[in-house]
Amino acid sequence: MKIFMKVAEAESLVHGIPVAKVHFHEVGAMDSIIDITGAAICFNALDVDEVHVSTVELGGGMVKCEHGILPVPAPATAEIIKGMAVKTGGVNFEATTPTGAAILAALGKKFGSPAEFMITKTGYGVGQKENPDVPNLLRVFLGETEEKKSGHNALLLECNIDDMNPEFYEYISEKLFNEGASDVYLSGIIMKKGRPGNVLNVICEEGKEDKLKEIIFTESTSVGIRSIPFRKDTLVRKFEKIETVYGTVTIKRSFYKERQVSCKPEYEDCKKIALEKGIPVKEVYNNIMALIFKSK
Repeated sequence: MKIFMKVAEAESLVHGIPVAKVHFHEVGAMDSIIDITGAAICFNALDVDEVHVSTVELGGGMVKCEHGILPVPAPATAEIIKGMAVKTGGVNFEATTPTGAAILAALGKKFGSPAEFMITKTGYGVGQKENPDVPNLLRVFLGETEEKKSGHNALLLECNIDDMNPEFYEYISEKLFNEGASDVYLSGIIMKKGRPGNVLNVICEEGKEDKLKEIIFTESTSVGIRSIPFRKDTLVRKFEKIETVYGTVTIKRSFYKERQVSCKPEYEDCKKIALEKGIPVKEVYNNIMALIFKSK
């Protein structure tokens, strides 16, 4: 759904119409539906921590579509690739379609120069269009960072707000999380003339800030945002499924220098069980934690 929404938002901007009125044209064709669904299935099956996308070749020349002859990249593709590292002219045809761009935009976390990693598996996809100079291939690597590096650069977006209905914060936070914010939190402050207010803090990865700023500006009463780059160090996390008296539950193990320092069940799983069984969530949590410690 995130991939399809990327296309819908781009078409909405290109045609100047609401997302709900977008007609998908080529992307609604069966092959595009299979491409998007297949990519989503593969992504979930691989269960990777993140997707890195190398520089994307857009191609060149003109492309014939529902609206006539258009220059490469097509308008929808041009909207979707914002924030990606791209290049043009490698081939004289459309090398990146709106469907392909949407898959990369929705799944990709880092774009441009490839990260240092140890390759464990390699996969190839071969297209039907022939080109004498550049092979029509898509190559995907599955790998791991050799030293399990957990530090990286991130951004803190923050703004002071003292004139907004506080009930709006939950709605805004949900939208920010849905668009890729790593964390959203509020800090109480006293502003000029003794007015109480809040600092809306949003932590995000580099490349996601434009969409998050748009949400803050359009959904809140803020008129200015501070962008602060910083280094973010996190524990390496692994998710596993275990069998409990409540059924299958996801647990999260956290590691520091390859040494496990914490292990706990996912809260959403515990909450779901508590609601279904009609028992306190703390009882579910404690029973699963007891099982985890017992299995050590």
